[in-house]
Amino acid sequence: MIMILMGPPGAGKGTQAKRLMDKYGYVQLSTGDMLRAEIAAGSDLGKKAEAIISAGNLVSDDIMVGMIAKRLDAPDASKGVILDGFPRTVPQAEALDRMLSDKGRKINIAIELKVEADELIKRILNRAKESGNARADDNEETLRKRLDVYKSQTAPILPYYKGKGLLTQVDGMADMDTVTNQIEAALN
Repeated sequence: MIMILMGPPGAGKGTQAKRLMDKYGYVQLSTGDMLRAEIAAGSDLGKKAEAIISAGNLVSDDIMVGMIAKRLDAPDASKGVILDGFPRTVPQAEALDRMLSDKGRKINIAIELKVEADELIKRILNRAKESGNARADDNEETLRKRLDVYKSQTAPILPYYKGKGLLTQVDGMADMDTVTNQIEAALN
């Protein structure tokens, strides 16, 4: 099983991926977490990524595709994976399809969590305030830029997956349990 969770920043992709991992034993491949680990490690990739992310931009396709390809080869990814935050562009989606085809694998479902922009900003700012551990990109100006980037660069992949018959849309404005139930219904 290879599932893609899509939606703008703050839509709940990470929360839902964790719930699905706990229930089904899939591995969550969060490109954001993978990049933050590289940044924390101070690697060359981490240094490049930190500057790009802090500006509210997307990391290049070649870096992302290579990082995902390497991670898919790990033994724990053989049962199933939840891609969280990847792909974010049509070229990444096409590169992912080619890479998976080379590995004899394919996308099984793409799920979009739909949430209104004002709610997203409220969620992310609350997350930063409540955790006391705000990320560098958890401020309204950068969030609005990230939402603009999502609309211009990531949202165009929705028709790509719809055209392949893989896209399911879920009401991300609902409570967490309802969202989880909608996702599980789509998986079945």
